[in-house]
Amino acid sequence: MKQKGHKHPLSQTIESIVEVLDRMGFELDLGTEIDTEENNFDLLNVPKDHPARDMQDTFFIKDIDGKLPRTQTSAHQVPYMREKVAKGEVPFRMFSYGRVFRNEATDATHETSFFQVEGLAVAEKGQITLGHLKWTLENFLRGVLGDGVKIRLRPGYFPFVEPGVEVDVFFGGCWVEMLGAGMVHPKVLENGGLDPQKYAGFAFGIGIDRLMLARHGINDIRLSYQGDLRFVNQF
Repeated sequence: MKQKGHKHPLSQTIESIVEVLDRMGFELDLGTEIDTEENNFDLLNVPKDHPARDMQDTFFIKDIDGKLPRTQTSAHQVPYMREKVAKGEVPFRMFSYGRVFRNEATDATHETSFFQVEGLAVAEKGQITLGHLKWTLENFLRGVLGDGVKIRLRPGYFPFVEPGVEVDVFFGGCWVEMLGAGMVHPKVLENGGLDPQKYAGFAFGIGIDRLMLARHGINDIRLSYQGDLRFVNQF
């Protein structure tokens, strides 16, 4: 008798994310896992002396200057904006997901390679605000995690947004930090070919693995990458 297959919980979570963001009018546009240091850092307003550029956080490709395994799906923001500007297709909403890489110690909530999803929306000033971002995040997270989700926004710093916010989600009887977001920094808009005096935007980035842990009640991210069928078969 043939055994019935199981979708990995990470695949289930990705499918849910794609379905929810597509329904909300975001266009899927995948970036590339190997990107440039310029896209990953410079064009996102990350200073040359930012700690994320140090070897403890970022992998670099030996003997290939300027190339690296991306540390964040945000690396696709500026190339996408430039493409839309060149086509005259502004305003826009997009999302990108995929694997990212960071040189860090692994534990129950961290891996050297994991999945992220990035959301970006741009429109004329006055037509897009922090309120739109909050509404988007609430509906996105409810679509993925369930209707009972509550969120709160706290001030947070990220070089590519201003103002920036940390987003907490209430579940399991407590608040848990889930993602970072904010209004796109004027410098990033400018790098994307947009006039920051005329346009504004919001962006958010979240670890898909973190959503998977919350969605399925998993307590160790490392279980997702061990290839153990006893884990996968539960879902």
